[in-house]
Amino acid sequence: MTTGAGSFHAPPALTMTDLTKLEKIEQVPSLLQASQERPVVLFKHSLICPTSERAYQAFRRFLARREGDAALFALVEIQRARDVSKEIARLTGVQHESPQVILLRDGRPVWNASHLDITEQALEDALTA
Repeated sequence: MTTGAGSFHAPPALTMTDLTKLEKIEQVPSLLQASQERPVVLFKHSLICPTSERAYQAFRRFLARREGDAALFALVEIQRARDVSKEIARLTGVQHESPQVILLRDGRPVWNASHLDITEQALEDALTA
């Protein structure tokens, strides 16, 4: 980490309990089911896109402030789980984009954002609405 003008600040580290990585299609229905009990925030991340990296860093900073949150947070790395991403789009009706955040409640999407619309404040506003 550096300081000063043009400084870079790494996001706080997360534990695996903070973020569930989705790697298999079979995980998707249980994610939708979990949203019946608590909010589910799903982040679709492209490992090769600078815009996605920027949004992912905002997502991680947001998560770092949510210790003990009742919501479930999940991650799909598009290049490693393209079939999972397609299944999420099919089951939710939300057209795939990346980066993309989808908020699920009661088994359905209630909010989504993509690209530069993914900010800490947008996430906070969506989850507390």
